[in-house]
Amino acid sequence: MSSISTGVHIIREGVEPVIQMTCRDRNRIAIQSDLLGAYGLGMRNILCLTGDHQIFGNHPTSRNVFDVDSIQLVNLIRRMKDKKLFFSGEPIKNHAPEFFVGAVANPFADPFEYRVDRLEKKIDAGAEFIQTQSIFDMERFARFMELCVERGLHERAFILAGVTPLRSWRAARYLQTGVPGMIVPNDIVQRLKEAESPLEEGLVICIEQIKYIQEHIKGVSGFHIVAISWPEAVPVIVRRARLRDS
Repeated sequence: MSSISTGVHIIREGVEPVIQMTCRDRNRIAIQSDLLGAYGLGMRNILCLTGDHQIFGNHPTSRNVFDVDSIQLVNLIRRMKDKKLFFSGEPIKNHAPEFFVGAVANPFADPFEYRVDRLEKKIDAGAEFIQTQSIFDMERFARFMELCVERGLHERAFILAGVTPLRSWRAARYLQTGVPGMIVPNDIVQRLKEAESPLEEGLVICIEQIKYIQEHIKGVSGFHIVAISWPEAVPVIVRRARLRDS
């Protein structure tokens, strides 16, 4: 389903959505049109994504667009917001869209040092919040955040750590072997495999990860819970990890 149309349903439920805008499928004209439509429907948070190449999905023969990438898109949206200019450079005569602009970061892709450079480019372009790839390798994420803190990136944008509750050891193995740019340690797969209740163990592992990040890793402003095909897990994690007061 369209991220924007889904956002309409989320707003109706009294929740503030974060809309994804992917460059793979649209040129800049279509992106600008969708952005203005989303803003008109009450959406204020935009996550800018270049988008995976279609060969990695179930429509490998579809045509891509990639008119702009995520860094360029961040810059264009911030220009709409800050300078009241459309993508074409023409002035916005009345009210400029006041988006809160976000981007993503993957600390687990190679080359490692380049991931921090790319994140800095996104923040330089105007990203105000960052959502990371799902974190299972705490040691590597800690090194990534150390470099971010050294550059002061955590002071220029809100960095949200991605955490994912796993439903089974097979789900963990799939992420470990079938998803590029993802690192899942073997001990997590084994814990799920040996657990009497894999669902409960998946929740426990996720909450442990949240607590570890809160206590040991500097520069993280919050969490992005990526509950793949398991949305019911989100309120349980929020409550058990005490991410909200109520």
